[in-house]
Amino acid sequence: MSTVVTLFLQRLRRDRLQMLIWIVGIGLLVEFSVSAVKQSYGDVAGRQNILELAVANPSILMLRGTPEGSGLDQFIFFDIFTFIAVLVGLMSTFLAVRHSRAEEESGRAELLAATPAGRTLPTVVTVAYGAVANLVVGLVVALAFVAGGLDVAGSFVAGSATAAVGLSFLAFGLFAAQLMRTSRGANGVAAAAVMAAYAVRGIGDALGTPSADHLHTTVAWWSWISPIGWAQQTLAYDKNTLTPLLLSLAFTAVLLVLVFSLQSQRDSGASLLAGRPGRMDARGSLSSSTSLAWRLQWPTVVGWCAGSAFAGILTGTLAHAVAGAADADPNMEKIMASLIPGGKGSLVQLFISAIFVMVGILAAACATQVIIRMRQEEVAGTAEQVLATPVSRNRWLTGYLAVGAASIILVLLSGAITSSVSALAVGDASARIGDSFAAAAAQLPAALVYLTVLALVFVALPGWTIGLSWTLLGLGTVFGLFGGLVGMPDWLRDLSPFTHSPVPVGTSTDWSGGIWMLCIAVAVGAVAVASMRRRELNSA
Repeated sequence: MSTVVTLFLQRLRRDRLQMLIWIVGIGLLVEFSVSAVKQSYGDVAGRQNILELAVANPSILMLRGTPEGSGLDQFIFFDIFTFIAVLVGLMSTFLAVRHSRAEEESGRAELLAATPAGRTLPTVVTVAYGAVANLVVGLVVALAFVAGGLDVAGSFVAGSATAAVGLSFLAFGLFAAQLMRTSRGANGVAAAAVMAAYAVRGIGDALGTPSADHLHTTVAWWSWISPIGWAQQTLAYDKNTLTPLLLSLAFTAVLLVLVFSLQSQRDSGASLLAGRPGRMDARGSLSSSTSLAWRLQWPTVVGWCAGSAFAGILTGTLAHAVAGAADADPNMEKIMASLIPGGKGSLVQLFISAIFVMVGILAAACATQVIIRMRQEEVAGTAEQVLATPVSRNRWLTGYLAVGAASIILVLLSGAITSSVSALAVGDASARIGDSFAAAAAQLPAALVYLTVLALVFVALPGWTIGLSWTLLGLGTVFGLFGGLVGMPDWLRDLSPFTHSPVPVGTSTDWSGGIWMLCIAVAVGAVAVASMRRRELNSA
């Protein structure tokens, strides 16, 4: 068996569960979406009304995309494509980093380089493997649309656009692996790029020019600097043009040339952005295991806070545009309420709560990386050195839980503060400050649930920590954030902690869901800490 085939099968076997979850999950999301839109917006008049409202409110365009007609197929593409693109982008970046920088970090890449495979061939195989994975995802998306009764040609254009987005971010993930010294850093940069592409595309869509009938929008130039924007401009089910995907292919080719050029010039384990030299002696602030955990984690926390702050700026700015909409319009309320499980209240409050669900997901992701870092310390053997001191296992875990809780609070505060400041800057009432901080507080319990549940996974199933962490966060995001948009059944949406986050609506807010989740988080955290006393270190 050739070296190429062996390496390809090794990647396939290693990722068999993760890729199955990604591909099947995205396919099911498409199926749910088609079914939900058919049930909710089956008549042309209803779809036209929704599109007119969306075109008149930039905040809706930023979240969804640009409408290209009131046909059922076109409406479905407008409704969910940008969300599918984000999921495929994250799938591809994680795949790229997992088989590049993470391999160098663990030392496996150096072992492979000592075989006939050399240094370059594993990267070539990773590119081929990632390309096949994205082609499969694109095919699954196309077939899911076809199975839902949508136009065949438009469905395969949508599938091609999905695959093109994945290829673009596969290449960017490999590029990020060349830049950063750790897999955590590379994943953070690549994931930030995916969200930036979504946000830039959203700005371009929000600033677009509507047609006379308010059923179409010509995007602004911002959308043309985003891989997600390029894919969206295929205008699936309308013009069905594949020409914009040439930009995705060119972007992918340029990045891959840069990746192989950089890899040929650097040592294994090195990075383009090298770490700073360490101090001869540690600061006094590193005298405890908790402060050491914070020192290891704070650069990642800063990155998530920056993402939250950006979301907060958009929230405060666009809430002003939402405030100008007709609050009494039931269709507009229906759109906003679909973004928040059980959401009722003013349009502005619902919009702020909708965006802060995303901020809550960022906070949960930050907490997830805290737990993953703990597992990486265990695998690398550095945890054993810490525990060789008077630090107990319970104290070590408690320290990371404290860092995780502090990280969650900082991420949420970053979004709340920037949302408040930007709202005041555009002339909104001071009441927006309270709305932003209440929306941030509402996301705290769900993020804490993720922190403690994943800590328990680390204690009980250490070898599954990294895989289960991202899988549980991804499923919770899909069920909680997208469940209302695509009409998922209530029992499925209820599996996500984000579904139970309170929706602040003045004095009528029901905080019971948040209180229950806080109780669950405390109980699960206590079980994890108590169980850690009897757990042996496991580096396998």
